[in-house]
Amino acid sequence: MTHPTIGYAADSAEGPLKELKFERRALRPTDVGFEVLYCGVCHTDLHMKKNDWGVTKYPLVPGHEVVGRVVDAGSEAKKFKAGDLVAVGYFCDSCLSCDQCGREKEQLCRKGTTPTSGGVDRESKEQTQGGFSKYTVVKEHFLVRVPSNLDASRAAPLLCAGVTTYSPLRKYNIGPKSRVGVVGIGGLGHIAIKLAAAMGAEVTVLSRSSDKEKEARALGASKFILSKDKKEMEGAAASLDLILDTVPVKHDINPYMPLLDVEGTLCIVGHIGMLDEINTMGLVMGRKSISGSPVGSIAETQELLDFCAEKNVLPECEMIRMDYINKAFERLENSDVRYRFVIDMSSLDGK
Repeated sequence: MTHPTIGYAADSAEGPLKELKFERRALRPTDVGFEVLYCGVCHTDLHMKKNDWGVTKYPLVPGHEVVGRVVDAGSEAKKFKAGDLVAVGYFCDSCLSCDQCGREKEQLCRKGTTPTSGGVDRESKEQTQGGFSKYTVVKEHFLVRVPSNLDASRAAPLLCAGVTTYSPLRKYNIGPKSRVGVVGIGGLGHIAIKLAAAMGAEVTVLSRSSDKEKEARALGASKFILSKDKKEMEGAAASLDLILDTVPVKHDINPYMPLLDVEGTLCIVGHIGMLDEINTMGLVMGRKSISGSPVGSIAETQELLDFCAEKNVLPECEMIRMDYINKAFERLENSDVRYRFVIDMSSLDGK
């Protein structure tokens, strides 16, 4: 039996999000149904709402940083019980049969993941609708447990921005002797700073604005470089093992490459698309690398939540009501948020 619920949806690229009553699918054997308590607001939600990538189908219920409490479960779903706090991030399904899924790297599924919002359900072929709603249904494998000692009201952004930065930090074995640079202090950058610092790394923030230095140090950075200051940049040559580039728009990465030490890596986690031409001289001579990283796996997401609970690492959030979402999208487009919006779904009346 389908489950009626209510959410906020876009019915066009130009119009506002409005209340929408719709049906969630009937529970399949391995499904879990849960009441949504909190949902983060990501820039991807805004891109999808505006159809910036040309793939959006309307109506669209955004939201892929979803935290909630279990209500019911399918006959074969045994991992969670009613009342448990759970969460789902950017994707809610994958093939679970390819080599990447087999090594618990579902985010790299050969057949592609199914986005939690705006994707195509692998069985019904219907569009997936996201977490800007009161209730949702997710396959058990793609849910993670929210630790009891983690503030659930601030956990949502960890499911996308958090694991997007955590995954490369783990891949490159960041620890107490590591030197990590972070380019950009936004939704991704601010949590990258906190995570790298909590891992014991020496964190350097690179920004074009000197006004960001106080913020950077408050978040855990031990060094700050004004990237438009030629002397500061030259003085930091070969000082970093890893640079996480969180800038979400096209930009020139060439100025950052000399800051990497021999065999260092610049990892792009923000911008998707074309970059300016890259000078390969320093890249080749220093055996340096440029890489990219999407969101993390389900196992990494669980590991992240456990790590954040242990280290008390939480994103900086502004809690909003559901009916504030259109204003929040305006502010997000103008970079007027420090640093992530989270919707308190109790503000939305209905099932």
